Amino acid sequence: MTPPKVVLAGADGCKAGWIAVRRDPDKAPSVEVFPSFAALLAALPVDAIIAVDMPIGLPDFSAKGGRGPEALVRPLLGARQSSVFSIPSRAALYADTSDFTNVEAWYDAHRRASELARSTSDPPRGVSIQAFGIFSKIREIDTLLIARPELRGRLFESHPEVAFCRLNGGQAMSLPKKIKGAVNPAGMEERKALLCRHGFEKAFLDQAAPKGAASDDFLDAAAMMLIADRIAGGEARPFPDPPVTDRFGIPVAIWA
Repeated sequence: MTPPKVVLAGADGCKAGWIAVRRDPDKAPSVEVFPSFAALLAALPVDAIIAVDMPIGLPDFSAKGGRGPEALVRPLLGARQSSVFSIPSRAALYADTSDFTNVEAWYDAHRRASELARSTSDPPRGVSIQAFGIFSKIREIDTLLIARPELRGRLFESHPEVAFCRLNGGQAMSLPKKIKGAVNPAGMEERKALLCRHGFEKAFLDQAAPKGAASDDFLDAAAMMLIADRIAGGEARPFPDPPVTDRFGIPVAIWA
């Protein structure tokens, strides 16, 4: 792993907020959990390059396959393509921004979001439980990018399985990272071996994830850091190329 010229960070959402793997020009990689994305940004220099496993840029109307980037990257992933799920319209994302106090309220909000998603998509499509589970984190980044346009040139969307595929010479990972919601040790080791080929120390990857993050979140954030390095070095490719923009001018593309 060549020392970077700027600070790099790879980020992923986790139970406690956000996990970030950071690499400074003169230091070994480090990992930390932050309670909010704003806190993560505040811990980084203003010229840091960040790749995050979270959709960036939201459509007003969702066509078949999602916003566009999802349909472009799925064919790269073979059996892993189900890990890329479609993101509905901005209206559906903001249908209910409550902090849910019980399961019934959570499911009611999911139903409302699905109703709005169906009315703003063709063919009409509701919201998956998996996608709904990260709505609050998508909104967190979206509001930051609307309020702070200067972030748009250094905060980039990526996706772990797309990242692993690109880092693996265009070959998707052969083993799943999870099976029925549980971490698959063989799939994790396959990904660790790939990350080590790109410069990570095995001991760093084998350490326990920080409190509030899972082991797969940790590996995903490490992969995101390598994509940040590719972006900083001009080696990464956006899907689509060039990126499109949403109505706020936020770029919409998955980088890898």
